[in-house]
Amino acid sequence: LRIEPLRNLPVIKDLVADMDPFFDKWVGAEAIHHPTRTREDEIAPVDTAAPDRQAADAGIECINCAVCYAACDTVAGNPDYLGPAALQRAWTLLNDTRDGGRVAILDAVSGAGGCHNCHSMGSCTQYCPNALDPMSAIAGLKRETVRHALRRKRDA
Repeated sequence: LRIEPLRNLPVIKDLVADMDPFFDKWVGAEAIHHPTRTREDEIAPVDTAAPDRQAADAGIECINCAVCYAACDTVAGNPDYLGPAALQRAWTLLNDTRDGGRVAILDAVSGAGGCHNCHSMGSCTQYCPNALDPMSAIAGLKRETVRHALRRKRDA
């Protein structure tokens, strides 16, 4: 049995890893809620049967453990890569009708360290302790960023 700190994160001491780079990637991926309403507005209804809601729900149970980030060989080889957790969260928000940051998210995840860097090896999905599928979320982002780029080109 081998026990060591999470891979791909700076070690503070013994088994303690610095999680700041992991969470900084969330911000870099625009994986933060972009509100469309204020506290005074009524709560928006959510149609749980809608396909986009089901896509959002597929990754909503992430516990921020960074196991997918530690398992990712792309993160190991490319420190600029946003990583599976941040990209999965971006996919969740992209599919949440209550989030108003669609363009910001697509721009962020299509950049230099974005979703197109993923090699689709599947370690993130294999090792997720919550049985989530970040690899499918990243594939969804790849499709949507290409559609977004083609729409921009068409409309230019």
